[in-house]
Order: sequence, then C-alpha cells, then structure tokens
Amino acid sequence: MKMTEIRKKIDGLDKKIVELLNNRAVLIQDIAEAKKKTKKGIYVPEREIEVYKKVVKYNKGAMLPEQVKNIYREIMSVSLALEKGIVVAFLGPIATFTQLAALKKFGSSVDYKQCGSITDIFSEVEKSNADFGVVPIENSFEGAVNHTLDMFIESELKICSEIYLNVTHYLLSKSLKLKGVKKIYSKSEVFGQCRRWLQENACGADLMEVSSTARAAQIAAKDNSSACIASKMAKDIYGLNILASSIEDAPYNVTRFLVIGKTQANPTGKDRTSIMFSIKDKIGALHAMLVPFKKHNINLTKIESRPSKKKAWDYYFFVDLEGHCRELNVKKALSELSAIASSFKILGSYPKA
Repeated sequence: MKMTEIRKKIDGLDKKIVELLNNRAVLIQDIAEAKKKTKKGIYVPEREIEVYKKVVKYNKGAMLPEQVKNIYREIMSVSLALEKGIVVAFLGPIATFTQLAALKKFGSSVDYKQCGSITDIFSEVEKSNADFGVVPIENSFEGAVNHTLDMFIESELKICSEIYLNVTHYLLSKSLKLKGVKKIYSKSEVFGQCRRWLQENACGADLMEVSSTARAAQIAAKDNSSACIASKMAKDIYGLNILASSIEDAPYNVTRFLVIGKTQANPTGKDRTSIMFSIKDKIGALHAMLVPFKKHNINLTKIESRPSKKKAWDYYFFVDLEGHCRELNVKKALSELSAIASSFKILGSYPKA
C-alpha cells in the first residue's frame, strides 16, 4: 500500500476519533449536571482508577499499557476541565518535580497554581483558592518529607490520591563546563539523593539550599559560575545546559506525592489508608497502639514519628496501612486504636497508585 493511501486511512480514523471524543465530551457534561444535583465532587479517584483498568484491558493492539494510560490521562484532563475549571496547587516555580507529579495525575488541561511552600499549598486548598494540592511525602532514598507530615497535624484536609514519580536529577548551568562552577543550588533532599556523585565530581563547589529545584534553576540561569540540580524540564524553561545527567545515587529514585483536598475517595478494593495518632507517655504504649492491626490482620506499610512541638519527647505517629477505612476489619482496628490514643485522625483512604 502506498504512503498516500495509508495517510488517507489515518485521516479517516482521526476524523472518527475526534467525533467519538466529542460524543464523550457531551456525556461528560451530562455527568457534570448529575454531580451538581447529588453534590458529588468533580475529581473522583476511584472512577479514575476504574477507567484506567478498563482501557488497559481493552487494549489488544501495538500500544503498551502505559501509552494507553498516557493518552487517557489527557482525555480525562479535558473531561475535568469540561466539568468544572478545577485548580491544582503545586510547589513552584514552574518545572519542579511537584509540578511534574501534578501533570502526571491531572494532565495539561486543568488550571495550575504555583505556591511558594508546602504550607502555602495547604492554605490555598483550605481557603478554596485551589480544589486540590499536590505535595511530596517521601522519597525512596531520603525518606519522609517532614514539612508535609507536620502540616497534617493541624490541617483538616484529606488525602484523596497518591502519585509515584520516577525522579532523574540533572546538573544544569549556563556554563558549558563543570570546572568553573563555584555554587550548586537545589533542595536539601535533592542534595541527599545526589550525595555520592557530588562528593566525587563537585567537591569544590558550595551547596546552596533553596525552596525548590525550579527556584534553583532560576538562580543558576542568572550566574555562569553557578549550577543547579533540577529536572530536565527546568533546562528548557530556564535556558540551561546539561552538565551531567542521572546524578542521583540510587538507581531507582522514586518520590511519592499526595493529592490533598476536601473529599474522601470511595473504596476500590485496592486502597491505602493514612492515619495520625499520639500516645500516652507510659511503658508499652506504642506496642498497645499496634496490637489492633495485628488482631485484625492489617498490613502496615509505613510508620513515621514527628515531635509534637508542644512539649519535650512528645510525638505524633503517622501510619500507612492497606485497606479502606470503610472496610470492616480496618474500621474495627481504627476504632480500637482511637479508644486508647491521646489523639487520633484519619488523614484519608485512597486508591493505591
């Protein structure tokens, strides 16, 4: 078959695809009207998971499952925009890894709001200036993001979804050579993820901590003797050169992000629940807190502690567990825990990424 004939067939298929997408858009608008009557939220994490599962199952052709999901991420992003112009807050400036995580979850058709800090992200969602926020919670190499954990102590926002982002760090500069670089800017967590590489290749440069990798790129873009560790996206946005790529020490450098909002996700059958509690200062108190999970056969996937900042040696504990808070065994365990804890809060139940 000649190329012109193949292209004609492709054009015909493109016409059908656009027609079908517009048919879908009309149904999405009908869904939006139905949601107004039932007062349901626009973004429904459990429905998102359901759609991804179905389209991957329908895929019998040459495309990889991840490619199909990427296409549908943008289709669902348009759907969210058609239902309501939702706003998603992220840690700015443009080109942070938090923005990349937000784009991975919500696509490019929703509105985004840059925030100067994790505190600001929580604040914007609490004030309803943003519908959702995306915040980092832990890195596979450096562990928990304490600022995010601390925000949950006072905030009433819920975790409604999670995102895993494979993180690749680039050393970027206006300069073309590493030799002349005197200062390297980035986040403290990023320096931790690239510690070995920096010791071996840039031990003469001063490491300068800033609020985000994109802020680091902004500074490096103004000074030829400076560099930054940031995303590849930052290279294009701020006009920088790549001095070195994949400089993270761990071969699998993954950061987990949370989507925070005011709504609770419904059960999907494969969920995670995050909780926070404090305990009475007595022997065996922490052990007693963990007993309900063993009793009801619940797997704990993470436990972190943070000082309460109210008095010395007083801590809050953050726990991730498998299951949804509406499931009977989880419900029983959490009820028993709350009865003996000094304070207790469910931060959210949401589909596993």
